[in-house]
Amino acid sequence: MKKIFFAMLGIAALLSVTAVKVMAQGSQYVMDKTIPLPGEGGYDYVFIDQANHILYASHGTAVNVVDLQTEKVIGTISDMKGVHGIAIVNDLNRGFISDGKGNAVVAFDIKTLKVIKTIPITGKGADGIIYDPFSKKIFAFEGDSNAAVVVDPRELKQVSSINLSGAPEFAVSDGKGLVYNNLEDKSSLDVIDTKTLKVIKNYPLTPCGGPTGLALDKENQRLFTVCRENKGMSVVDVNTGKIVQTLPIGAGVDAVIYDATNKLVIASNGDGTASIFKQNTPDNYSPVQTLTTQYRAKTMAMDLSTRKLYFPVVDFQKGTKTPVAGTFKLLVYKPQ
Repeated sequence: MKKIFFAMLGIAALLSVTAVKVMAQGSQYVMDKTIPLPGEGGYDYVFIDQANHILYASHGTAVNVVDLQTEKVIGTISDMKGVHGIAIVNDLNRGFISDGKGNAVVAFDIKTLKVIKTIPITGKGADGIIYDPFSKKIFAFEGDSNAAVVVDPRELKQVSSINLSGAPEFAVSDGKGLVYNNLEDKSSLDVIDTKTLKVIKNYPLTPCGGPTGLALDKENQRLFTVCRENKGMSVVDVNTGKIVQTLPIGAGVDAVIYDATNKLVIASNGDGTASIFKQNTPDNYSPVQTLTTQYRAKTMAMDLSTRKLYFPVVDFQKGTKTPVAGTFKLLVYKPQ
């Protein structure tokens, strides 16, 4: 009996080790390919419309559009003044672009990629932009005006403006009436009620300094905020605002994503790395990989159907911050 018992223990231990190895392999990313993108100019957000398998990459005065099933460029939305973010409303077949230099939100048809209307907005410096499915409104966040502009995507007009506690960066919606928004200059986070269109809470993010990217684990009610000043990723309990863990990441971070299926959190850093963590429990995370990307590959998006990661980036002249013409592209990484 003892022999059988110990044999079973040995098998269980072997299965456990194998499971850990498989999990570690599934968490590792390797280079897949690059996708050249047309045009020149700066770059910022990249957004994936999961329902239609389409990627949008902001680029100077335009947005490049890529079909993720073929991984080919299928069009460009152009003639804007300085684009930042992209949000999609599939129910209306419409997309929305924050044109920061144009003080506008630009609406386009996601089927034809034609501009429907340029919507003038109050305030300056529209940057991040999201669609909140609960209120069915577009929220554009203005870093220069410490405000969020609210746009009705059906009526194609601004309907409100929300005063924020500081200069906004990334924002996420919980789909149940709340929007969370990082405030880079205050190192804190605003909670917006999308029913009343008011800030109802503000959470300090210490030890986080200079928060940029933000992601949400809806099931476990945890936010992931990434911060440049302390080179850290902090895990926040959304119900209390408590910081439950802070982990070291690379320099120059901009974006973070949460892969709920595989329990991974990934931060994209401007120093040419991406920091990847495994969620062991909602309050405990451990590093599984520091992925080498490219200098200034600071934003990214994940295709949830393939788990591929897409980083927009441009080459720079050696030892300078001067971009090399004709080198804008997407770096594509796949799970091993």
